[in-house]
Amino acid sequence: MEYNKKLYEAVETIATKYVELNKEIENDPTISVLRVTEINKQIKKAEPLHALFLRYKKIIDNWSQDEKIIATEAQNTELYELAQMDLADVKEELPKIEDEIKIKLLPSDPNDDRNVVIEMRPAAGGDEASIFVADLFNTYKLYAEAQGWKLDVLEVSTNAFGYDYIFFGIKGTAVFSKMKFESGVHRVQRVPVTDSKGRIQTSTITVAVMPEFDELDFKINPTDLRIDTYRAGGKGGQHVNRTDSAVRITHLPTGAVAACSDERSQIENRARAMKLLLSKIWEKMEEDRANEISSLRKNQVGTGDRSEKIRTYNYPQSRVTDHRIGLTLNKLDYIMQGNLDEIIDALTADEQARKMSELKI
Repeated sequence: MEYNKKLYEAVETIATKYVELNKEIENDPTISVLRVTEINKQIKKAEPLHALFLRYKKIIDNWSQDEKIIATEAQNTELYELAQMDLADVKEELPKIEDEIKIKLLPSDPNDDRNVVIEMRPAAGGDEASIFVADLFNTYKLYAEAQGWKLDVLEVSTNAFGYDYIFFGIKGTAVFSKMKFESGVHRVQRVPVTDSKGRIQTSTITVAVMPEFDELDFKINPTDLRIDTYRAGGKGGQHVNRTDSAVRITHLPTGAVAACSDERSQIENRARAMKLLLSKIWEKMEEDRANEISSLRKNQVGTGDRSEKIRTYNYPQSRVTDHRIGLTLNKLDYIMQGNLDEIIDALTADEQARKMSELKI
């Protein structure tokens, strides 16, 4: 009987720990609330692997039992034939469950469960790029709604055609694990509404997806921050902001800047700007870390030049191509309606495959 013994031992250790943690909660009357919270987090993480281990063990036990029956029973008995059929099923199921376990054992991005802050800006292409920022933002808005997430615009600057920039947050379950793949340069090819000659134009926009952090996640020295307040624009009349409620925060060591003027309260704007700033500090730290090992992170935004792109949206041919994995889908209108799952699922599978190849089990 052949099975991956190292894999079995690894998942058995996790399954054993899962049982021990459950017993600790059930049998220790003096256990603290803090310890219960910590254990419950570990149990939630280990539970899927515990269930997979029970299935894995049963498959291996069945294999062993089938081999014994085949070795001891006469070939023309009903029991022998049943064991032969069961063994064939077991041999087919074993590699499948081993792959499931390997995927569960893959090192996860520590930020996958976090909410996100997203920054979108036009790059090359002038007005058409501004229009596409608005178009792709609408796609993300529809996708967030379909996922049951909450989208909240933090800061926005509009022009006659679209957006000069937009910052927004998305809250929900495992948002970063899916939206992180959107970081990069997005290229659009279509006839702009501003072009009277009907010529196809290529434009680009940049999307930066950053995990949302709280101030407890970073140790920020207050002396490293410069906080400026200014008067936010209003709609006129009673809506005009007559106080310096808008806030801009600069992190002096990294040069990261975040601003918020959406709320009327300076306190609320400061809190929002601080969340955005922490995400930008993380992004700067990630880029610096990547540069140290002479390899820019895969989803880096870059300069926004037309040649740098992660995805192309070709309107004349109704085609979307993700260049990182060579995926092409001929249903652009459907995708722009917020139906991003097929692309994101393919990118997730590619990421898992790369990690699987590095897994030493």
